[in-house]
Amino acid sequence: MGTLLGFDFGTARIGVATGETETRLAQPLTTIHGEANDLRFGEIEKLIKEWRPVRLVVGLPSALDGTATEMTARCKRFANQLNGRFGLPVVLVDERLSSAEAEEMLREVSRSWRERKQHLDALAAQRILQSFLDTDNHDEPA
Repeated sequence: MGTLLGFDFGTARIGVATGETETRLAQPLTTIHGEANDLRFGEIEKLIKEWRPVRLVVGLPSALDGTATEMTARCKRFANQLNGRFGLPVVLVDERLSSAEAEEMLREVSRSWRERKQHLDALAAQRILQSFLDTDNHDEPA
């Protein structure tokens, strides 16, 4: 039981969301911009110190048919780095269509593309984390 942080990993941006196992609700939090690992992990460390999560959830992309893509391996590496750097359990969650769902949600509130782009990654992270919280095994040890 406790707070979770969810991540939508990308090569240029990482969307971040927070959620609680007790309420089973996830909220978009922020987007980390940049490709430099030191910057990215520095920002993640600040978030971990602030939110004190008990587990991290990373979206695992794959093709629509479920086969691995180039980003699948990158996301697994990112998840391993999170675990190694912060010593927290990390769960990989199927993220197929999370960005498309986030885009559709933002389009419904009729934001311009520029506005939608600012919120897209954090909202995709929220969709990933919410899908994890919606499962029955969200409070089992990783």
